[in-house]
Amino acid sequence: MHGIDLDDLSEAELIALHDAVVDRLHFLHRQKTTHALLRLSIGERVMFEDNSGQTQAGIVIRRNRKTVTVHGDNGRQWNVSPQLLRKEKLAGELQSGELVPFSRKR
Repeated sequence: MHGIDLDDLSEAELIALHDAVVDRLHFLHRQKTTHALLRLSIGERVMFEDNSGQTQAGIVIRRNRKTVTVHGDNGRQWNVSPQLLRKEKLAGELQSGELVPFSRKR
C-alpha cells in the first residue's frame, strides 16, 4: 500500500490514524448514499431484498436523508438504504411517473 509501518507508530498516532480512516469511510459512505438517492424518484417502482432474503417490490413514496420509504406491493411500508434498491423494469411497460394510490395502515 503506502508503506506505513504500524509498528513504529505510538498509541496516540495509531488512534489518530484510526480516527482519520473512520472519518474518510463515513464520508465515502455518505457520498454513495447521496448519489443513490439522487438516482431515485418518488413514484418509481423499485425492488430490494428484505432481511429474510425475500425480494420485495414497491413504489418510492419518500426520499429521506439516509433512507428511501417504499410502499410495498404487499401493503407494508419499508425504510430502505437507497444503495440496496434497484429499479424495477416491467416487461412491455414504460415507467410513466404516474402517481399510484395506496391504502394507509390503520
